[in-house]
Amino acid sequence: MGPAVFRHPERHRVAVLVRDGLLPLELGIPHRIMGKARSAAGEPLYEVLTCAAEPGEVRTDADFTVRVEHGPEALAEADTVIVPAAHERDESYTGGRLPPALADAFARIRPGTRTASICTGAFVLAAAGLLDGRRATTHWSACERLKRLYPAVAVDPDVLYVDEGDVLTSAGVASGIDLCLHMVRTDHGAAVANDVARRTVVPPHRDGGQAQFVRRPVPEPQLHTTSAAREWALRNLEHPVSLREMAERESMSVRTFTRRFREEVGTSPQRWLVRQRVERARHLLESSDLPVDRVAREAGFGTAASLRQHFHSALGVSPGTYRRTFRTTADR
Repeated sequence: MGPAVFRHPERHRVAVLVRDGLLPLELGIPHRIMGKARSAAGEPLYEVLTCAAEPGEVRTDADFTVRVEHGPEALAEADTVIVPAAHERDESYTGGRLPPALADAFARIRPGTRTASICTGAFVLAAAGLLDGRRATTHWSACERLKRLYPAVAVDPDVLYVDEGDVLTSAGVASGIDLCLHMVRTDHGAAVANDVARRTVVPPHRDGGQAQFVRRPVPEPQLHTTSAAREWALRNLEHPVSLREMAERESMSVRTFTRRFREEVGTSPQRWLVRQRVERARHLLESSDLPVDRVAREAGFGTAASLRQHFHSALGVSPGTYRRTFRTTADR
């Protein structure tokens, strides 16, 4: 057995598995997002390494190559494996038929290792059998092909990413940022993820799904937007915010406002509002000692029971459990 590939066993080990035809932007995402995550004491929380089925020069879809030092042995040590897209090959994979070198590489991944894909990297996970019986997504332009090639996969074309526990998939290219921030948020809480997002100058959470980015044959002229209503709602989350009030802020009917909101944000105003309140509650639970009923009022849920219901629906845990998990020593 050779020397360890990862040098920091106290950190979460992330292996980014690349292939010829790699999109350089997608390679940079895990390194930038997870590689820059820090604890309250300023210590790195992840060690991110790049590997390939066969180390050496890896072609990109640009005019340069990437030299990859590590081979598939990194996969055997990883806690998380991320597979970026290689568009020239991804959609050629069919069920259970990965190239031998790639199949051998996947065989090294330990059972229970978290595995994720960016964009059409989902085809690799599907061909490896990791998506059978699960929800998954990929770039909107490839969703129908993924559905056709892998009928055992429940393809969702309308989301930015899908979290199925130990297997995660994301939509096109930049949604890899959303996916990696989600994994940081899941591992270490909203405060750490928000700090990475601020440093990267991206939103910590994008609302809606990729359906909003699909080109329509005849785009409707957007003479008005819903941005002012959203800004007003965010300033008033602790108060009751009705759909009618938001529509009036934009001088629109409720019906027109709802349609325009969905076109711009990719989800309904009601779902967007709940999401913002959950995010406000997460921040208060991490950063304050306010009792849960006070957090519920400050976030606009009104009662602790309502907060618990929506919080558990969104995150799968109670507010109390979330606070115990993600309160840092610095916060205390």
